[in-house]
Amino acid sequence: MSESRECAGKALVIIPTYNESENIGALLDDIFTRYPEDLDVLVIDDNSPDGTADLIRRKQQSHERLFLHERPGKMGLGTAYIEGFRYALGHGYCSVIEMDADYSHDPEVIGVMLEKSAMTDLVIGSRYINNTVNVINWPLGRLVLSKMASIYTRLITGMPVSDPTSGYKCFQVHVLKEIDLDRVKSQGYSFQIEMNFKVWKKGFTIDEVPIIFIDRAVGKSKMTKRNIVEAVWVVWWLPILSLFRRL
Repeated sequence: MSESRECAGKALVIIPTYNESENIGALLDDIFTRYPEDLDVLVIDDNSPDGTADLIRRKQQSHERLFLHERPGKMGLGTAYIEGFRYALGHGYCSVIEMDADYSHDPEVIGVMLEKSAMTDLVIGSRYINNTVNVINWPLGRLVLSKMASIYTRLITGMPVSDPTSGYKCFQVHVLKEIDLDRVKSQGYSFQIEMNFKVWKKGFTIDEVPIIFIDRAVGKSKMTKRNIVEAVWVVWWLPILSLFRRL
């Protein structure tokens, strides 16, 4: 279902934040150094008490392609990305990149994903492609949980995706136009699974590029037990839902 690319090539990186003042500044400098003319960045901050939004405002003085959307409280990863998608749809972007704020995603891969997206509707940065495991600094228990979640998701949904919970990915905007964003309700890992599933079921093309995921050096992970539980049942709910109504 891939279609010709008629947009001007503008790309938007969406970075949700909550208490990321120790990481986001260096990440933004790296992105704009690598891609001084090619990318806009939208930071969506959930009223971080550590001053993340204030830091972004200071960075805006030197980065004119940096934008900030502040929300009144901690509203979740999924809703942040949905708001970012709507921003991209309303501002004429061609490609939309999801990226973590904690520097676990190497900005160099943005260029690789954008190049690959010239022929692919959704490009996923995969930690587990070709039966490899490219994760650094995770405890063994978390690594096993993540890898087993990927296998479990593929088995239940049938999606041909090696790393369905990856949060580093590049959508073509025409894909987002075909998805009813009002029906996307998941958060955390399950948000990534749900979006991948909807893209796949609509017949769009999906490809993966290898990444090396390096766990955050500072700050705390936002993963919760609720995220894990939600991902377990969403994997079953999505195929059942697809039998009864269009995604």
